[in-house]
Amino acid sequence: MAGAPERAETKRVVRVLDLGRRSYAEVLQLQRRIASERRSTPEDHDVLLLVEHDPVVTLGRGSDGTHLVASEETLRARGIEVVGIERGGDVTYHGPGQLVGYPILDLNAYERDLHWYLRRLEEILLRVLADVKLPGYRVEGYTGVWTTGSSVGPGLARLARAPRSRAGTPIEADGFPTVPETLARGLISSGELRKIASIGVHASRWITRHGFALNVTAETLANFRWIVPCGITGVRMTSLASEGAQITMSDARHAVLQGFDAAFPTARTAREVSTR
Repeated sequence: MAGAPERAETKRVVRVLDLGRRSYAEVLQLQRRIASERRSTPEDHDVLLLVEHDPVVTLGRGSDGTHLVASEETLRARGIEVVGIERGGDVTYHGPGQLVGYPILDLNAYERDLHWYLRRLEEILLRVLADVKLPGYRVEGYTGVWTTGSSVGPGLARLARAPRSRAGTPIEADGFPTVPETLARGLISSGELRKIASIGVHASRWITRHGFALNVTAETLANFRWIVPCGITGVRMTSLASEGAQITMSDARHAVLQGFDAAFPTARTAREVSTR
């Protein structure tokens, strides 16, 4: 008697909502509403919001305001909103020229592990950098994604002589290199290692909110001067365009979706969904 046919694996659907350019407050409320609905009536799909924000500085749970270079009054006078929020991390900036992604995922359907989740978000962005032929790095002790641009200076050349981090983690993870903490501070201070994407998340009952911000064009960089980004003294922020990548915001959206599919292989993005 023939055996029963094998069942095709069903991937979890992630609906993509492309919001265009919106205020931070509007999208924050949308995140909260969707996450609340997921907690009360779990569904078989998740949501990924993609957006460019009007200029805003956000203060995470790890911020006490000391990493604001200008006062809140000065920032608001320059058209930059200031918002305190519940995500992890310190202070960051969002604005035009930056692609922000907010995955609202039920980690019960993936891995109930925030460290695993953060590494997956980093992988999305590292894959975007690889797609435009820029080197991308994780940095031990600093969540986010970093680059050296097209050149590799003497500091990063030392990675070949430091095959493992202090914690014994291999330099290569998911095919992408991790800079050990022992080298990171000097490389950041010298500007050899520059931050191109920031990540800050929040989860309640394993439903995620907040997410990642990828600097695409140079336009987004000017307003970082008003803060100490992510509370890292001496950090230099950069963008894909500033490092020589020929990429539009539309290209970046497409690359992020491809990166998402690779980083979350058990999910399938439904890209036809768009809200303007």
